[in-house]
Amino acid sequence: MPDIVVVGAGIVGAACAYHAARAGLDVEVVDRGPVAGGTTGAGEGNVLVSDKEPGPELDLALLSNRLWRDLADHVGGFEFEAKGGLVVAETAETLRGLTAAAALTGKRGVEHVTVTADELSDYEPHLAEGLAGGVLYPQDAQVQPMLAAARLLRRGAGSFGAGALAVRTGVTVTGFLRDGDRVTGVRTDRGDILAGAVVNAAGTWGGELAALAGVRVPVLPRRGFVLVTEPLDRPLVRHKVYTAAYVTAVASDSAGLETSAVVEGTPAGTVLIGASRERAGFDRALSVPVLGRLAAQAVALFPALAGRRVIRAYCGFRPYCPDHLPVIGEDPRAPGLYHACGHEGAGIGLAPATGHLIAQLLAGHRPDLDLAPFRPDRFGEEHP
Repeated sequence: MPDIVVVGAGIVGAACAYHAARAGLDVEVVDRGPVAGGTTGAGEGNVLVSDKEPGPELDLALLSNRLWRDLADHVGGFEFEAKGGLVVAETAETLRGLTAAAALTGKRGVEHVTVTADELSDYEPHLAEGLAGGVLYPQDAQVQPMLAAARLLRRGAGSFGAGALAVRTGVTVTGFLRDGDRVTGVRTDRGDILAGAVVNAAGTWGGELAALAGVRVPVLPRRGFVLVTEPLDRPLVRHKVYTAAYVTAVASDSAGLETSAVVEGTPAGTVLIGASRERAGFDRALSVPVLGRLAAQAVALFPALAGRRVIRAYCGFRPYCPDHLPVIGEDPRAPGLYHACGHEGAGIGLAPATGHLIAQLLAGHRPDLDLAPFRPDRFGEEHP
């Protein structure tokens, strides 16, 4: 019998399993699909501090940023790029807002450099002219999310002289086992699995999994599209580059479509283009108007992209919570059930810290961060 069952083999589930195994716990990961087959496989791999306001999510992001760098050194194999992020402003007024926000997060440990209009080309030679300036965030990075999830699970299943880690895909959780009020395992279409505790790392489907335990966690899908260009002969984009509108879109509560220019290169030579956000349920239908808008915004930011071909487009569903904070910790309504979901578009960046904190709780240790802002029972009935 494992100590822990982790439901979900995406990046958050992989991080929870990895850190729990390192803490000496025996872990079994189950997923109805393949490793990284859900939201993780449709992510860009962002590891960002630049888009976070001062508060609990920024604290989580800073911890996670440090842990990603440790993982790059000790696990590796997932294309970690400490490229930095460049947020650009189209007007002087927007630039003032960016620099004021950077000053506030700088007090919490976020490194930043103000970039004047004349200096932008030093950082990004192919950037459009006429921009008012920007802010560079050296701590921003990027990983290949599918490789990262696979590497964490594989390394976690290796020998630490501690806990064991097993992964079972093609296993659907259909309910929970109980001893009184306490969760003691999961029911699946492949049989029951007894465990000391269960971790809900089901991403966008975290709310549905929680409902099987009789508790309410309002995780909703927020759809987003990504365009991928043909591989370029030489790098066109040096950093992760996005406009100030991206920060506003991330914090928005709107269910309607919002787009903002986000452009970055990959080690394979392709360029990733985003970002769109809309609450459209689990509809995967390709939206040509949205893709056209993303392409136009990218070309406006990097005119040299105009002559490049897009070779594919895909969509994913960010696990959105109404207050834009993830759900992390044991559920007092169902003792033995721990949640690690609802990270919206920041799940890849926040995964190592989430896994680390969950492992600390499971091992009976005091977590490095105050988890009260992320508590599972914080939502009132007014939220959808």
